[in-house]
Amino acid sequence: MDDSSSLSYTSLPTSHLLGSVPAVISEDKKAYETSVPEERLEIFPPNHGDRGRGYQSLGSYNGVDEQPATSNWKGVFSISSYTEYFDVDTDVVLDRIKSSLYPVNGDFFGKISNSPDLYGMIWISTSLVFVIAALGNCATYLISKRSDNSTSWSFDVSYLNVAACAVYGYSILVPTAFYFLLQYFGTSASLVRLWCMWGYSLFIFIPSAFLLLIPVEFLRWAIIIITGSASASFVALNVKSCIAGSDLMLLLVASFVLQIALALFIKIWFFP
Repeated sequence: MDDSSSLSYTSLPTSHLLGSVPAVISEDKKAYETSVPEERLEIFPPNHGDRGRGYQSLGSYNGVDEQPATSNWKGVFSISSYTEYFDVDTDVVLDRIKSSLYPVNGDFFGKISNSPDLYGMIWISTSLVFVIAALGNCATYLISKRSDNSTSWSFDVSYLNVAACAVYGYSILVPTAFYFLLQYFGTSASLVRLWCMWGYSLFIFIPSAFLLLIPVEFLRWAIIIITGSASASFVALNVKSCIAGSDLMLLLVASFVLQIALALFIKIWFFP
């Protein structure tokens, strides 16, 4: 080929061809550049503050976390401070209920050490309030009809008030009192864990309340004594694991006696 043909081929425009790359880059390319936020390559995915809830910082390349964990506590009167104690799966609640029915293990605090919940305490306490109030009225109805069919019977609403005051007051005030006592005697304890443990200890009274409808007084007393002993043993053994190494036998006896007293109160007041 001659020089004229070579010149004609090299002078052809190539901007319309697919995949062609211009040999000369325009000096105005900076106007089309977009700024990319600087990210650390050793962290993926990036963490942009509160945006993207699934994005978490994995720490620096040398294995040291540079961002400390933030606390969700926003004050006593803030509802958002307690949301983490109600974020619990049904399987976890059922597993903790099963543990409360086997008091000989005494390892309930070990199961809830990382994630104590208040959902179980409130749900069990509320269920127990309505169960003993309703079944207590059914028990009085059966007794009245058994003794004298002509006797008129009416639903006693005061059962619900007494049950709410007794159950809620017990499940909140008793663990709180034990918390301050343990702190006074120099034993570290978590108030939320005590609330959680005491709340689950009340579950066994729910199925036993149905058995208390049996119109045989001897069986009623046997049922409530067995139920109270099982619940009291569950509480005492877990309190014992909390104060391991301390000479606080009085607190163990007090926790056992208080649980038995609650059982006797349920029997005497609601199922006379």
